Amino acid sequence: MKPRTETGPREGRPDLRAPGLRERKKQRTRDALLRAALELFITHGYENTTVDAIVEEVDVSQRTFFRYFAGKEEAAFAVQEMVERHFTAVLRERPADEPPLEALRQAVLASWDDVGEAIERVVPVDVYMRACLLIESTPALLAVQLRRSVESEDEIARIVAAREGVDVDADPRPRVAVATFSGVMRLTGRLWGAGGDLSVASMRAVTESCLDQLGPSLAQHWRGGGEDPASAAGEPGATNPAGVQAENQVKAHEA
Repeated sequence: MKPRTETGPREGRPDLRAPGLRERKKQRTRDALLRAALELFITHGYENTTVDAIVEEVDVSQRTFFRYFAGKEEAAFAVQEMVERHFTAVLRERPADEPPLEALRQAVLASWDDVGEAIERVVPVDVYMRACLLIESTPALLAVQLRRSVESEDEIARIVAAREGVDVDADPRPRVAVATFSGVMRLTGRLWGAGGDLSVASMRAVTESCLDQLGPSLAQHWRGGGEDPASAAGEPGATNPAGVQAENQVKAHEA
């Protein structure tokens, strides 16, 4: 008699081979490692937390940790990367009639309105917010944050340029707008961290307050008759009222 060959799960027993179940189990392990890492970073400091300590919290091996993360740094920024992906997705979907800075503003505020649920599926929101504060106060992580910001700004500038129908490599305005926006976001992080209220609502309020300080020079659409970049930059032969006014002020002072 030939041995019985099973082609499927036995009745009443879950099919552990099903990709959906396997993927969910992997996701739970990754989330557990991520939560343990962030909580240890917050409690003991990033530099003082080892991979051994993280895996001990979850009762898995180092090998398992490195299946999901290249190292502590990747774990420290994993949820933030998810939040950033959410922001760029929201930005791409903003109405076409919104000028660049308005689209950036509305995208970041909308992100803070609904990203909490996405964060909560991975780690408690308060853990993520405290991890943001940790990044601001840890030199090694802040350096990584600045490096990542450069990469993120390039992607966002290309999204803005595509929305406005301009060439990001020939027209400086998308990069100027995004650099301005990113600078405000970095200031927002510092002000929020110093304020004592580490809630999402507080972060959103500080973000909105800082964005309110931006002037109108980049606020309008650039397509369809917007100011020429060369003129805005004050190139030879271009009319630059601000430059003429400044030059007249200098001459008046010398006189």
